[in-house]
Amino acid sequence: MMTAGSTVRHTKVVALGGGHGLSATLAALRLLTPNITAIVTVADDGGSSGRLREEFNILPPGDLRMALSALCDDGEWSLTWRDVLQYRFNSNGPLNGHSLGNLLITGVWDLFDDPVQGLEFVGRLLDITGTVLPMAAKPLQIEADIVDDQGERTIRGQVAVASCRAEIKHVRIVPENPPAVKEAIEAIQDADWIIFGPGSWFTSVIPHLLVPELSTALTSTRARRALIINLVPDDETRTLSASDHIRSFQEHAPELILDTVLIDKDAQIIWANFHAACAAIGADVYACPLADRSDQAKHDPLFLASALRELFEKD
Repeated sequence: MMTAGSTVRHTKVVALGGGHGLSATLAALRLLTPNITAIVTVADDGGSSGRLREEFNILPPGDLRMALSALCDDGEWSLTWRDVLQYRFNSNGPLNGHSLGNLLITGVWDLFDDPVQGLEFVGRLLDITGTVLPMAAKPLQIEADIVDDQGERTIRGQVAVASCRAEIKHVRIVPENPPAVKEAIEAIQDADWIIFGPGSWFTSVIPHLLVPELSTALTSTRARRALIINLVPDDETRTLSASDHIRSFQEHAPELILDTVLIDKDAQIIWANFHAACAAIGADVYACPLADRSDQAKHDPLFLASALRELFEKD
């Protein structure tokens, strides 16, 4: 395991996102500092999470479960419980497709009647490093303005947006002004660094900018802010260049300044355009090895940890 210097070990970091992208960031951060707060998207409406959300009117637990698993301790107890949480039923009955962790979190929430306290309880079961919080206190819907063969139209729902394979112009959240989680606001205000991404751009990264109280905290915090660019495009971003990601970030949060943008040094982009887009919002470009050598679509936790460590030490 990488050993971080004493200064880096005291760095307080907030990571925002969801799904596999946020998990990659958390896996890297836990090698550097124990002072991690993951703020997780709550707009998923598909699969096991979507079914539980609809049946019990709760926050979708899937991305929260993945963040908890990414931060779990390396001991046998914690890793076993992580595997239990990640177990998914395969049957011909109503449990088919459900994640056991999603069901566990749903039951804990019902007992505690407090999502934050429930997540803390599950975190103790896994002996996690850090804290996992939802980005809003109520489940959200994502609404997107897109352009496809049918012309300009609006679609709603995380699954619909993530799989639309159209040009996405702009996204919104519904409701527009959801209650924020006070612990998330406090963590942002107390942070040294804020990390956005990687992950599904319009359904995991951008939604954090659209919760008004969260956006205000992200804008006013003394923390430095970094964005990690995805390694490969997905259905949401197939029409976006790396420079378009920067412009999209600015369009959705015009008052929010980035300090650094991390990107893989072997990215197939027009570098002059990318540097210009980052300079337009005052951000430095940090290009370094980030991709897993066996799978160029995934961030290598050690490479990402090394890059983040250099950022923290320089700061």
